[in-house]
Amino acid sequence: MNFSQFCRLDKTRFYVVGAGLFTGVSVALYPISVVKTRLQVATKDAVERSVFSVVKGLLKTDGVPGLYRGFGTVITGAIPARIIFLSTLETTKVAAFRMLEPFRLSETTQAAIANGVAGMTSSIFAQSVFVPIDVVSQKLMVQGYSGHAQYSGGLDVARKVLRSDGIRGLYRGFGLSVMTYSPSSAVWWASYGSSQRVIWRFLGHDTKYDEHTPSLQKIMLVQAMGGIIAGASSSCITTPLDTIKTRLQVCIISLNRMISVF
Repeated sequence: MNFSQFCRLDKTRFYVVGAGLFTGVSVALYPISVVKTRLQVATKDAVERSVFSVVKGLLKTDGVPGLYRGFGTVITGAIPARIIFLSTLETTKVAAFRMLEPFRLSETTQAAIANGVAGMTSSIFAQSVFVPIDVVSQKLMVQGYSGHAQYSGGLDVARKVLRSDGIRGLYRGFGLSVMTYSPSSAVWWASYGSSQRVIWRFLGHDTKYDEHTPSLQKIMLVQAMGGIIAGASSSCITTPLDTIKTRLQVCIISLNRMISVF
């Protein structure tokens, strides 16, 4: 998307469609986040220490709603965060492409750099909203599991965190979140943008096609392949740091053993 295209873009539709797609993906993948978070914070004494046992335990005690603990909190906070992310992503990407034009780089290299810079910048801005939502939703995900406290809802979590730790409690792990997701976002968008251009060339299409526009099915296939490549690349960075961040945000550590990370 170039500058003129972004200026002509119907912003309302862009954000509504983007938020709608994000919500749909979140509904499908949220149970995985719940299970992953529980496994990440499990102590060595926890009975449920495998994916199957965690799912079985949740379904036994809470039914299907147990797989969506904290979902309302995530959606409520994530929609404005996604608007911040998408706005920053597109404006930064356009600016980065314009700044790279004098360097005469290959299109693939330009795409990798511009998308990477945009992904990192937008992630940093979005973390200001994502981190408090993460803290609250993760506490809801693990409540009652492996010795963790029970809560009546997202507002109850926020009140108790503010009462015990102040505003810093809602931003616990912020530095680590930036370290985790900003490089990951940079790698994801850099891989996504550059891999699509490589795939289009492999299929015999110039990325700036005007005369021979490929079919919608082919465009969707290329985008899906780019997403798979990007996801595989970024997960190598995200997973180890995400485990540390989750334990920092969720686990209750006694004061005499407190380890402060950012």
